Amino acid sequence: MTLATTNHLPLPSNSTKTILQPLSNNRTKTQVQCSKPNIMITIPNIISNLLHIGTARNPFPENLFIQARHNQTTPAASPKENISSLQAELHGKSNWSNLLNPLHPWLRCELIKFGELAQGAYDGFDYNPFSEYHGSALYNKDRFFEKLGLTSSGYNITNYIYAMSNIELPQWIERSLHANTWSKDSNWMGFVAVSDDTESRRIGCRDIVVAWRGTVATTEWFENVHLKLESIKIGDEEGKAKVEHGFLSIYKSKSETTRYNKSSASEQAITEIKRLVANYRSKGEQVRLTVTGHSLGGALALLNGHEAASTIADLPVSVITFAGPRVGNDAFGDELRKLNVKVLRVVVKQDVVPKLPGVLLNEGLEKLEGIIGELQWVYEHVGMELSLDVKSSPYLKHHELDLAGFHGLETYLHLVDGYVSEEDEFRKNARRDVALVNKYGGMLREELKVPESWYQLEHKGMVLNAYGRWVMRHREPEDIPSPDCL
Repeated sequence: MTLATTNHLPLPSNSTKTILQPLSNNRTKTQVQCSKPNIMITIPNIISNLLHIGTARNPFPENLFIQARHNQTTPAASPKENISSLQAELHGKSNWSNLLNPLHPWLRCELIKFGELAQGAYDGFDYNPFSEYHGSALYNKDRFFEKLGLTSSGYNITNYIYAMSNIELPQWIERSLHANTWSKDSNWMGFVAVSDDTESRRIGCRDIVVAWRGTVATTEWFENVHLKLESIKIGDEEGKAKVEHGFLSIYKSKSETTRYNKSSASEQAITEIKRLVANYRSKGEQVRLTVTGHSLGGALALLNGHEAASTIADLPVSVITFAGPRVGNDAFGDELRKLNVKVLRVVVKQDVVPKLPGVLLNEGLEKLEGIIGELQWVYEHVGMELSLDVKSSPYLKHHELDLAGFHGLETYLHLVDGYVSEEDEFRKNARRDVALVNKYGGMLREELKVPESWYQLEHKGMVLNAYGRWVMRHREPEDIPSPDCL
């Protein structure tokens, strides 16, 4: 099974998007005839049942046309409220007890805030393979949020993170086709940011955020990295805790021959976190760490949260992931619990990625542990889960098998914005712009008349020069990546 380009680029024509069209007698077009007479296996129905997809086209309520038009003239975000009275609980002190079902409005806003920071790591990435800066951030850290419209987040970027891998991971590293590329072995992987004074007062502490970028991943990528668990060191010792070796390689790899990864992504992130913690603690401030990411970024976020908690004393650490895969074994989960790392996983029922790796070897085998012994080679999810359903939103297509759309971070944020509880319908006063769902895909219903994959680089980066010729746009000097900033 192939998972098409996920979330970050327009879907190619051969992407994994299958329309499940009902036929007579409740059968679908794709069928396999069994040897036993009168028995039909309907492949799309089997897949749709596994991923909680309906095969019937859901009716579009007429009142949503009116609501959609009304939303175009109203603010796309709720007013920011002072949430300092619930600061510790919102950060997971009590494992978000009584905040998830129903979803507390303040927690909903915080989840969207962190999700949009993770989305920024996609939007600010140079995907143009003809650019000599392909694989880098489009803008320097001082104007990154301004260019992406994220200044209202209340955070300032203090450092960028670059990553490489010492093992071959297909479809992970983005390499430029330009002869004079900025880097042949590293990619920009995210950033460290810190809340400004106004945001710190609003939330009740100084919040350091690390946002990890995911990848333009395919299912083959996950298939190639889920075959081996590798021991993770706690200090200088190796214990029973093991994590997926591909994730660990991206997080820990470095080389003296590179320009941007003489230090690993791990070292870059932890060094900056330590600097910020020391700086704000010296001023008598309460400091916390929030690590977030989507897809592969969710896996790196969990590794980062684990390392931060094990190396920085008395630092409250919360990890909030979207569409994150399984990362390690049961012993790794135990380590996170001992370190008091709070983990909240946001997942969509129809998304296949959170079911990987370990589709078969996962936490479901724990009931057999007494028979077959300790399960050191079995993957396990850790933390609390907020489970969302594509079918809850009247704005989304329910009858298509769109693996990339189910996995997209904008789909996730749309569903978070509309989620109330397991029992309630999609909230009618959701404010987030539904057009964002089609930013990189086509999950919105056609009735809304929002083009698919509308978020495009103008003219694919080409500009008309003074001589009337179309050439690749040159970056502003301040936006050219430099290893001196590390």
